[in-house]
Amino acid sequence: MADPRGFLQHPRREPEHRPVPLRLMDWKEVYEPSSPEQIQEQATRCMDCGVPFCHQGCPLGNIIPEWNDLVRQDRWREAFDRLHATNNFPDFTGRLCPAPCEGACVLAINSDAVAIKNVEQAIADYGFDQDWVQPISPSFDTGQKVAVVGSGPAGLAAAQQLTRAGHKVTVYERDDRFGGLMRYGVPEYKMEKRHIDRRLEQMEQEGTEFRPNTAPTARDLRAFDVVVLATGTPVPRDLPVEGRELEGVYFAMEYLTEQNRVCEGDAEEPTITAKGKKVVIIGGGDTGTDCFGTALRQGAASVTQLDIRPRAPRTRAASTPWPMYPLVHRVATAHEEGEYVVTGSEVEAEIPGITLRHSGQSLGERIYNANTVSFFGDQGRVTGLCGNEVKVVDGRRVPMEDTDFEIDADLVLIALGFTGAERGGLIHELGVKFDERGRMMRDDHYRASISPRFPGFDTPVYVAGDNGRGQSLIVWAIAEGRACAAAVDADLMGETALPANLSPSSQPLGA
Repeated sequence: MADPRGFLQHPRREPEHRPVPLRLMDWKEVYEPSSPEQIQEQATRCMDCGVPFCHQGCPLGNIIPEWNDLVRQDRWREAFDRLHATNNFPDFTGRLCPAPCEGACVLAINSDAVAIKNVEQAIADYGFDQDWVQPISPSFDTGQKVAVVGSGPAGLAAAQQLTRAGHKVTVYERDDRFGGLMRYGVPEYKMEKRHIDRRLEQMEQEGTEFRPNTAPTARDLRAFDVVVLATGTPVPRDLPVEGRELEGVYFAMEYLTEQNRVCEGDAEEPTITAKGKKVVIIGGGDTGTDCFGTALRQGAASVTQLDIRPRAPRTRAASTPWPMYPLVHRVATAHEEGEYVVTGSEVEAEIPGITLRHSGQSLGERIYNANTVSFFGDQGRVTGLCGNEVKVVDGRRVPMEDTDFEIDADLVLIALGFTGAERGGLIHELGVKFDERGRMMRDDHYRASISPRFPGFDTPVYVAGDNGRGQSLIVWAIAEGRACAAAVDADLMGETALPANLSPSSQPLGA
């Protein structure tokens, strides 16, 4: 059993952050590696709580108390196996998931939650260091062929599960590299892309075939027994206000993709850059925050992030009681970098082996209750925006009197989320039906509702990930990919041994 007193003996400790001046000079990950001893100490905080609500908080159904206790006992290999029993890619989720499991941790009722996400990442990375991550080849060939369209976390999870079940799986990706938004949307400093590459190598050795730079047609897919659509929700939400057409106003993904291609070695400099510019980011979510950290690393003169929502409280809001995911003010590593202030016009920051000089000013800020009204510019290029403060009245945001403001801007990035899946090309040919929220319609077995426009197309089509659920978290994408794979395998073979973590209609508490 777990140590019932561990949480009393050890406070929560997260991995150390690399010094701000140093990490702003490169694109390496922000966190310093934690020692196995520190991870074991943090795992010891997972108590024998009786009813582990962390299970409910995790869409993947990770058996969190078990692998925490195995780490506590220094049984890392068993912890590694237990972790992978429910999650194909814990090295991804350990870096990118916002950890709803921690919000549901019993300790989070009145204390600091167990550092579940950090333990998860440490187990996965330790497994790679020990060469435990090996291809798991199927024991037989079913003779069935499956096409997976899209290589984000949902597509990769579905492909790996179906390959291991003995099916011949081909993954189609229209980009030149695989990984979806993990590859070109997530900044390198949050997850170095070598982590994706090593998983792709494992999948190739297992037998999954990958086809980059390929947007298949319905004709191409007729040869398959099943098609899985895992195309995500790449259509960005626009901001149709006066001045939107000005040069210098871009969608966040246009901007982030450019920098990620530079990090991949495709170009020397991005065509959209924040270097020396006054940057304004519209949107207070994760994508906007990713733009924030990217702009600082590119050398922005200043970065301002506008959030239409009010600032969240520092402790759990009454509107999100335990075990719901808590509404609370969070300071991301990018915001930590933006708030970095030193005194004097030029001071030295001492780091072992390196001496840096920093200009001595805070470069970034966040503004809440901020609504963008219009953009203005000069000679066709944006030079600023007009806005006002808003408040919520009867569930609607309304402007507050005498709160109009203007902000200078050389670069504006729109990070307002996504509106749904794309509807052209293959999706149009297949006649996939959509609901009012822009999601592909499907039944309780992930089977898509289609009316094929391509003559003679009768291949079953399934939908997994954000394109069916709506814009969501990486853990939901992987869980959907796994569950969809189980549904496909059951339909092809009459039964399945693949685990199905959830049904398409399932929702987390508080979703």
